Amino acid sequence: MLIPALNEAETLPLVLQAIPRALVRDVYVIDNGSTDDTARVAVQGGAQLLEEPQRGYGAACLRGVQHVERLAAPPDVVVFLDADFADDPAELGWLIEPLRARAADLVIGSRILGEREPGSLSLQQRLGNRVAVTMMRVIYGQRYTDLGPFRAIRLPALVALGMHDTGYGWTVEMQVKAAKTGLRVVEVPVSYRKRAGGSSKISSTVKGTVGASYKILYTILRHATTR
Repeated sequence: MLIPALNEAETLPLVLQAIPRALVRDVYVIDNGSTDDTARVAVQGGAQLLEEPQRGYGAACLRGVQHVERLAAPPDVVVFLDADFADDPAELGWLIEPLRARAADLVIGSRILGEREPGSLSLQQRLGNRVAVTMMRVIYGQRYTDLGPFRAIRLPALVALGMHDTGYGWTVEMQVKAAKTGLRVVEVPVSYRKRAGGSSKISSTVKGTVGASYKILYTILRHATTR
């Protein structure tokens, strides 16, 4: 399991405590240049610590993928989970079941299909999400309901996608490339709550929302013009 984290010392212990360890071989926290105690609480919580000083959600994810890919015995499946405790790690079993059943290569936890705490997804998040999934359906013919960060994918399939995005285009790049390469994609309902550490670093500001939205839409359109 890979958990990108930037200044999540308050919420990370909650995430690590809630992970069903019987379903996970290793938990890696990728510290993305935190200035708080994220690194310390990660180790105290039983996770292995990786560091990625280049800021960016995708950069942290890439660091984790590169590490597990080079292990002597790489895992069959990689799970991505945010460190803000908005997703419920206890629902991991639902997420990986289609992979265990050999019915999927990529499983996305859909917050839209699941139960959401009121206010957990802002209006701009819901609208942006709807625009993005509609564009992917029209351009790539793949039906998605969400760009949720809680997801699981077979490691060979992930490596074959050739992920590159170092920012907030990471999740949509994975979904676009999955559609283009014909991966079997399944969405499962997951619950979603307000992040335990307060407002989102992205959606709580106009600059963050506009920047993330631009990157997501740019990623969808850019890959439409490449083979």
